[in-house]
Amino acid sequence: MPTKKSDASIEAGKKNVIQKGDTEEAKRRGGPGDDIRGSGAKDMNKKRLYDELTENLAAASGGVGYTVSVLANASALLMEALPDVNWCGFYLYRDGKLVLGPFQGKIACTEIDMGKGVCGTAAEREEAVLVEDVRLFDGHIACDSASRSEIVVPIHRMGKLFGVLDIDSPLCGRFSEEDRNGLRCFTEALEKHL
Repeated sequence: MPTKKSDASIEAGKKNVIQKGDTEEAKRRGGPGDDIRGSGAKDMNKKRLYDELTENLAAASGGVGYTVSVLANASALLMEALPDVNWCGFYLYRDGKLVLGPFQGKIACTEIDMGKGVCGTAAEREEAVLVEDVRLFDGHIACDSASRSEIVVPIHRMGKLFGVLDIDSPLCGRFSEEDRNGLRCFTEALEKHL
């Protein structure tokens, strides 16, 4: 039984998180049990998924105000709910470069220069970058050789670059404009907890 208010919030949030493998419930709610790539109806399911993830973020953040805790739970929330993802995490902008933050997945690069790779490019431009095939992205940094597509979304705090959300998939073309829009909304909500 939860003993603190933040524990109760987390428990409430866990009940709403779409888990990989919860296919019947996910299909009913329009989550990852459906094939979320393709037609407009399926894209609506993806929109619903991102809406639910954004709502669950507040509970997963626990109201504690610790940046590392918030980012750790945010990466776990996304990794658990998004299908066909092999890495999900954050790089934080420090001293003119990106430094590895909380993540889910294999060991990753610890530092990325601005303008280098997908993460450094998104950070330098301060815009979301979606790459359908990382093998075709000039200067791609391959931390996991299994990754084939990637999406990176900048995060801001008090109007300044704070870092980036980085998500990789072993499938080419895994990410769409719906993912870009959904993750922008997710990171905007995340910024309120940092």
